[in-house]
Amino acid sequence: MVLIPGALLYYLPLPSLTHEQGRVLAVFVATVIALVAQPVRMGVSVLIAMTVLGVTGSLPPAKILSGFSNVTVWLVFTAFLFSRAVTQTGFGTRIGYLFIERFARSPLSLAYALAGADLVLAPFIPSDTARGGGVVFPITRSVAAAFGSEPGPTARLIGTFLVLVSFHTTYTASAIYLTGMAANPLIAEFAFKIGHVELTWLRWFSGSVVPGFLTLAIVPWLLFRWVTPEIRDTAPARELAREELARRGPLSREEKWLLAIMIGVMVGWISSPWHGINNTFVALAGLSAILLAKVLTWDDLLAEHRAWDALIWFGPLVMMADQLNEIGVVKILSGKLFSLMTGWPMFVVLLALVTSYCYVHYTFASMTAHVTALYPGFLAAALAAGVPPMLAALPLGYFSNLNAAMTHYGTGSAPVFFNAGYVRQGDWWRYGFLISLVNLAIWMGIGPLWWKLIGIW
Repeated sequence: MVLIPGALLYYLPLPSLTHEQGRVLAVFVATVIALVAQPVRMGVSVLIAMTVLGVTGSLPPAKILSGFSNVTVWLVFTAFLFSRAVTQTGFGTRIGYLFIERFARSPLSLAYALAGADLVLAPFIPSDTARGGGVVFPITRSVAAAFGSEPGPTARLIGTFLVLVSFHTTYTASAIYLTGMAANPLIAEFAFKIGHVELTWLRWFSGSVVPGFLTLAIVPWLLFRWVTPEIRDTAPARELAREELARRGPLSREEKWLLAIMIGVMVGWISSPWHGINNTFVALAGLSAILLAKVLTWDDLLAEHRAWDALIWFGPLVMMADQLNEIGVVKILSGKLFSLMTGWPMFVVLLALVTSYCYVHYTFASMTAHVTALYPGFLAAALAAGVPPMLAALPLGYFSNLNAAMTHYGTGSAPVFFNAGYVRQGDWWRYGFLISLVNLAIWMGIGPLWWKLIGIW
């Protein structure tokens, strides 16, 4: 919940903080800076922070370990295991080639096919690094190679266009679903604790569906105009997809079980307002079914290091964020930093906060670190300015994903796509900035109208 980089804390009038508040804030600031700079792995930074809080007596042991009992943490953990099942069975790659084989009739429809595959996989792979970098990018790279488009002189044949489309639709797909990015459930946790807003899976999706699908329709078309591919015949891509699908054969037993379980979990998430079962336990039921059906074995679960890594560092981050909210630090800092906005019209405040929240991501290399550091304070500021709680919580949540547009380091999948060598850094930043403006126009222009129509505010 730090609202600005730690170095600027020196300039804030913070004597109003108690010793307890100051110690917890100092540890949290140091942890967030470590998450951004990454001198060591994220888990190491967070474990050190837990130890310091305990050794200094800043918080009691039960409080320090309370993050591991948080249902949001277990939802993220479980979602990573779904990701393991999707990739290990090859189901995610099959979906990608199936979309290409069915829909790639032109370069633009090929781009939409890649976006559609990402969109289908996003609810079950809560990491754009795993989904974009691990599933979509290899397919994109293979398709570009099938056209003879390689980094360098032939990049503009079609590779540049496909790489940009794949990247910009990956984080957009993450924004559409509550389970599309690891930090989205954390956002829901913050929204409930600070604004008493319950962001269910269905409520998140109902708010994102119109602006999200508009973005997925408009951004590939704009990129097609800006970096028009020289190749127009997409037959090689369809042929590659047919060959890959033929090589894989019909759905395996594991894929059939996984498909049935994924559909069941999706239905459970959508219908949670009626049956009352928490999203986490719907996901755990799906994971139990995956294990019983032997789609994954227990050893596979133990080997999924990303899930265990997330469990270790995510729980303490949630705990520290909760504590800073409970002991009043969020309220104090948000009041100090955003007092100049007092008296501004509600929508002006919201637009200013969302825009600054988006572009401060130039200084972040992790969407989770950005959310943890800034989301609670920006949300508190919006609420203090009179923005309706749901209207404040959702746009900041969506732009916790959409802010990845601008740089080649802003999210885990960005270096994967960028390092392929199809797009120069200057072009990457230029197109990213332009698309960030498009995102602001769609999500903060059309978005509020849609949210008003469906009764979100």
